[in-house]
Amino acid sequence: MVREKDVCWEYAEKLDGNKVKCRFCQRVLNGGISRLKHHLSRLPSKGVNPCSKVRDDVTDRVRAIIASKEDIKEAPGTKRQRSAEIRSPGSIPAASKSFVPVEAPSPVAKVYPTVAPMAISSLSNQENAERSIALFFFENKLDLSVARSPSYQLMIDAITKCSAGFTGPSAEMLKTAWLERMKSEVSLQLKDIEKEWATTGCTIIADTWTDNKSRALINFLVSSPSRTFFHKSVDASSYFKNTKCLAELFDSVIQDFGPENVVQIIMDSSFNYTGIANHILQNYGTIFVSPCASQCLNLVLEEFSKVDWVNRCILQAQTISKFIYNSTSMLDLMKKFTGGQDIIRTGLTRSVSNFLSLQSMLKQRSRLKLMFSSPEFSTNSSYANKPQSIACVAIVEDGDFWRATEECVAISEPFLKVLREVSGGKPAVGSIYELMTRAKESIRTYYIMDESKCKTFLDIVDRVWRDQLHSSLHSAAAFLNPSVQYNPEIKFVVSIKEDFFKVIEKLLPTPDMRRDITNQIFIFTRASGMFGCNLAMEARDTVAPGLWWEQFGDPAPVLQRVAIRILSQVCSSFTFERHWNTFQQIHSEKRNKIDKETLNDLIYVNYNLKLARQMRTKPVELDPIQCEDIDMTSEWVEENDNPSPTQWLDRFGPALDGGDLNTRQFSSIFGANDPLFGL
Repeated sequence: MVREKDVCWEYAEKLDGNKVKCRFCQRVLNGGISRLKHHLSRLPSKGVNPCSKVRDDVTDRVRAIIASKEDIKEAPGTKRQRSAEIRSPGSIPAASKSFVPVEAPSPVAKVYPTVAPMAISSLSNQENAERSIALFFFENKLDLSVARSPSYQLMIDAITKCSAGFTGPSAEMLKTAWLERMKSEVSLQLKDIEKEWATTGCTIIADTWTDNKSRALINFLVSSPSRTFFHKSVDASSYFKNTKCLAELFDSVIQDFGPENVVQIIMDSSFNYTGIANHILQNYGTIFVSPCASQCLNLVLEEFSKVDWVNRCILQAQTISKFIYNSTSMLDLMKKFTGGQDIIRTGLTRSVSNFLSLQSMLKQRSRLKLMFSSPEFSTNSSYANKPQSIACVAIVEDGDFWRATEECVAISEPFLKVLREVSGGKPAVGSIYELMTRAKESIRTYYIMDESKCKTFLDIVDRVWRDQLHSSLHSAAAFLNPSVQYNPEIKFVVSIKEDFFKVIEKLLPTPDMRRDITNQIFIFTRASGMFGCNLAMEARDTVAPGLWWEQFGDPAPVLQRVAIRILSQVCSSFTFERHWNTFQQIHSEKRNKIDKETLNDLIYVNYNLKLARQMRTKPVELDPIQCEDIDMTSEWVEENDNPSPTQWLDRFGPALDGGDLNTRQFSSIFGANDPLFGL
C-alpha cells in the first residue's frame, strides 16, 4: 500500500505479478513502478524501452523525481568514499584539496555559459546528440534543408560505427585531401558515363544568370540518359554581347566532350541566340541548337497571368496569403484549420508559383472559409476588424473569386503537367509535341462554350510555340516516338515530316550513309517485322522511346542508331538546381587564385552530388517544378516592393547576396514557324 502512494502510479495501471501498464503507450512492464519511471523518463536504462507517446511535462516531472531520489541514495556512498580516501596511503592531505584537478568546462559551456550543466546532464544520449547537431546548424547558419540530404544520415551512421574519441577531419583536410578525393570520384563517374555517348549522344546545356552587379555567368552541363553532370561555370560579362567570343567559348566546350558525341545544345533566351546558333550550325554539321522547353512553357504561364481577370484573381489571392503569412497568430490559426498545411507553394519561377499557389488555395477553400467565419478569428482583436482582415473576408466569401480561381487552375494545370514532364531530367524531346497538343486540347474542351476565352489562351500558346519553342529536332523526335507515330488520334502535318527528313539529311550527310534509309522508314511507319510484334506494340506507351528503339529497332539499323541518339536527349534546363550564391563567390574579383580554384572544385563536387541525388529521387517524391520550402520573400508573402534574399541565411552577410531565380526575365525571340500538329 505504501508503494501505491507513489505519484507515478497515476501514469500506470497495476497488473498482477508485479507488472504495470503504461497509460500512454499501453506497454506492459515487469518490475513495478521503478521500471515505469525509467520508461516515462526516456532516460537510458538497461532493459527499459523509452515511452514514445508520453507528454514532455510528464517526462520532466518523472526525471525530477528520479534525480531527487538518486541524490538521497548518493549521500552515504559519498561519505564512505571520502573516509576511504583519508585512510588510503598516499592520499592527498586535506590542506591540499585546492590542488585536486577539477573537470574543465565543456566547449559548449564556454560558448554558451547560460546553459545549466545539470540541464544538459539530464538529457538522454539521443537528445544530447540531437542538441549538439542543432547547435552546429544554428551556430554556422546552415540551411536547415541540409537535414533532408541523404548524405546527412549517412554521415551520422558512419560516425556511430567509430570508436569513442573519433575526431572529424580538420578544415585544412576538407579543403585539400578530401576535396581532391571527392573531385576524383565524381570525375571517374563521368568517365563511366562517357562510354554511352557513342550510342546515345549527349546534350550540352548552357544556362545563364545576370547578378546584381550585371555580371553574366554561364553554367555548362552535359546530359545523357544515365546522368547529367555539371561541367563548369564561366564569367562571360566582358563579352556576353560579343557573338564571336561566345562562339569561341562554345567551341571550347564542344571540344571538351567531342563534336561526334554532341547531338544538341540547349540555350536559354539570354543569349544572342541567332548568332551563336548560326555559328554552331555552320561549323558542326551534326549538332542541333534548341531552346529550353521549360523556359518557353514558363513564358506561356507568364502570358496567361497577364490576362486581366487572371491577374486580378492572383492579386486577390495574394491579399489573403500576405495577411495570413505576415501575422504569427494568423499563421498559427490557419495551420490549425488546414491540419498544418500551407496554402501557398513556391515554384521555380514567379509564374509557376502563382498557379501552384492558386491550386493549393483552391484545395483549402472550405477550410479558409471556415477559419474566417470562426469565433477564434472574429473575437481576436489582434487581427479582426482590421482593413486587411475585412478585405480578406470579402474575397473569401466572393463566389466570383473562387470561380476565377477554378478557371485559372483549369487552364494552367495542363501546362504545369507538361512542365513537370520536360523538367524531370528524363529524355523528353520525343514527347513535347504530343504533350503540348494534349494541353491545347484541354483548353478547347474547357472553353467549349466560350470561344473568345479559348482563342485568347490558344493564341498565346501558338505565338510562343511559333516564336520560341519550335525545333526541328522536336519534330523528328515526335515522328520517331512510337507512342506518337502509332497513335491513330494524331495526324502529322506536312511540316513535321519535312523537319524529320531535314534531320535525317543532317545526321546522315552522304548518300552512302543514307542507303536503304527510305525502306527502313517505311518498315517503321508500317510497323512491319519486329516493329509490329506483340511485345513491341505493348511497349509503345510504357517504355522510354530510346529504349524501345534499342530493343525492337533491329530491322532498321541505320534508322535505329539515329532514333536512339535523337530520343535520348533532354529538352530543358529547369531540372537542374541553381546555386547562384556559390557561383557568385567563385567569380568574385576579391578572391585570390587559390581560393578561386578551391571554390571551383567545391561547386563542381557540390553541384554534381546534387544532380546525382535528383536523378536517384523518384518522381513521386519530388515535384521538379516546386521548391521544398516556401519562399518567405516572394510576392505571396512579402509586403515590401524590394524582395530580400531567398534564403534566411543570406540575410547574415554581404558575401551571400545572390539573386532570386523567381525574378529572372525571359524576353528573346528564337524565330521559327510551325503549328502544333495543325491543331
